[in-house]
Amino acid sequence: MGKAEKQILAAYNAGVNYYDTAYIYPGSETALGEILNRNGLRDKVYIATKLPQYMIHRSPAIERYFQEQLKRLKTDNIDYYLMHMITDFAQWEKLKALGIEEWIAAKKASGAIKNIGFSFHGNTDQFLKVLDSYDWDFCLIQYNYLDENTQAGCAGLKAAAAKGIPVVIMEPLRGGKLVNSLPAAARKAIAASPRGWSPAGWGLRWLYNQPEVTVVLSGMNSDQMVEENISTASEAMPGAFTDEDFAVIEAVRKAIKSTEKVGCTGCRYCMPCPQGVDIPGAFRCYNAMYADSKTSGRFQYAQTVVMTEKPAFASQCIECGKCEKHCPQGIPIRQKLKEADRALRPLPYRIGIAIARKYMFRKKHQ
Repeated sequence: MGKAEKQILAAYNAGVNYYDTAYIYPGSETALGEILNRNGLRDKVYIATKLPQYMIHRSPAIERYFQEQLKRLKTDNIDYYLMHMITDFAQWEKLKALGIEEWIAAKKASGAIKNIGFSFHGNTDQFLKVLDSYDWDFCLIQYNYLDENTQAGCAGLKAAAAKGIPVVIMEPLRGGKLVNSLPAAARKAIAASPRGWSPAGWGLRWLYNQPEVTVVLSGMNSDQMVEENISTASEAMPGAFTDEDFAVIEAVRKAIKSTEKVGCTGCRYCMPCPQGVDIPGAFRCYNAMYADSKTSGRFQYAQTVVMTEKPAFASQCIECGKCEKHCPQGIPIRQKLKEADRALRPLPYRIGIAIARKYMFRKKHQ
């Protein structure tokens, strides 16, 4: 707690005023609440936390979780409240059937919630459906120079901005992978630039360069990280990147992608699959097993592809070949889907996914 308090206070004193947490982050809400309360900062900052929608099957649970969060955070209101980890439109539809819209309206009228939003981990098509289905105040998406065209992607970012919806960014450095796991060629490209920016600086500045980005969330666990991130945010400006800067990012991106198993660009020309397979999603996660780690790729697959109400397993492929006719990269999709599924869902993962799906997708009124 002492280390966390020191870093939060350092961030606050440097101008950071938006603090993101969630119900399922172990001890996070409680720690944040205690630190802000002890230092008299609650009314001087914005708290963002999230409703664990994937744990809700009956209407009363919504209020129960919210009240528990207020207690943990030692506050009577939440500045920015999100529906956590939406992966497809069906999840929002389930919440609507449980009365979430009426509940939100009541909380906003009372001042218990100031702004309502959602965090997202599905594909672009599903993001746009959720985005257009409600009058959101803001949204939270995973976005970085490696995920420019996956999940909500650049298309989702621009769509939200076009509607005047502020966009908060998570995973700006892929959980540190764009700092600690860069291949040698990527590090060489960064070192050769006269900018002198660190790998973290490049990733964060690429985001700040885009005017549609409102807030960038960066997990920090050292004084040095806090100082560097604050310095970067203070200096970075939208539209500041030069052609040479974009060339460095492209060189880094190519170096990372050279480790990939499938040369999929995420163009989605292969979609929609008649059997519901999320082809680009499967390949993205398969590649992540080698660009990041096996655990990371498998977790992303479970989170964004198979843990949706209508699963998009690679194993659903019936080898009709329709996708291959439209792939501009000439990828042997049917063969690669089999490889991806074997790698992404070894037996322990298949068992775990089956158990999780049984729990998460019980009938709405059970």
